Amino acid sequence: MDGTVVGWGALAASLVFVAIAIAVTQTAGLGLGRPIVVAVARAFAQMSVVGVALVAIIDDDTPLAWSWAWVVGIVVFAAAAVWRRASTVPGIFAVARVANAAVAVVGLAIVYGFGMFDLTGQTLVPVAGMVVGNSMKAAVVAANRVSEALYEHRREIESGLALGLPVQLATRRFVRSAMRTAISPQIEQTAALGIVFLPGAMTGLILAGVDPLDAVRTQLALMYVILAGVVIASTITGLGTLRRLSTRDHRLVEPPSRASRVGA
Repeated sequence: MDGTVVGWGALAASLVFVAIAIAVTQTAGLGLGRPIVVAVARAFAQMSVVGVALVAIIDDDTPLAWSWAWVVGIVVFAAAAVWRRASTVPGIFAVARVANAAVAVVGLAIVYGFGMFDLTGQTLVPVAGMVVGNSMKAAVVAANRVSEALYEHRREIESGLALGLPVQLATRRFVRSAMRTAISPQIEQTAALGIVFLPGAMTGLILAGVDPLDAVRTQLALMYVILAGVVIASTITGLGTLRRLSTRDHRLVEPPSRASRVGA
């Protein structure tokens, strides 16, 4: 067996650490044992399907159009994930679609427009997944934090509105704070590269035998694009959430009932 490739036995061995984590959550009374098991099982099933599908996608004889179709799927599923995790925001699915699509278009245009990678099925899907995936997580935080801030500070905001402030000014402090919360972890992660955090792409390239300096340059380029994508997604989602939770005549909408939580 290639020493840089994890076999089935090693994969099974990694579950020992998961079992320890479950034991810790049970001891601490966190009640997270079942969610962890479900997450592990879902990850195995989903990654297995992805692995099989990628075999066909990265084949040299497969038209690149199939890779682009996969990218579209990544954008849609990322938007659906934001909707599931921030379902209290009416129309968040549409907002998330715009945010993730913007990240994908701008990010991939930079990556391939400047020749960072050759445009092939082998690079397109993984790069899109990394860029949109990180942006999706930030978008979830932005949507939830903006929504929570508007409801938690509703009286203060409505006082400003009653004095004639437009909704953008009355909510500016809270919306900005929420978006900073969404963006800051990626800034910290980028700042910690090489000292605390050794990212997966660089590690994978080194394990595959690529020169460490080449791996570092590749990882830095990706991390810079990911950071920009997080900023774009958080900003679009945060401002989009504000728009969905306010009216054109500068009023806050009532907290939506469960029945009215639609995604488009």
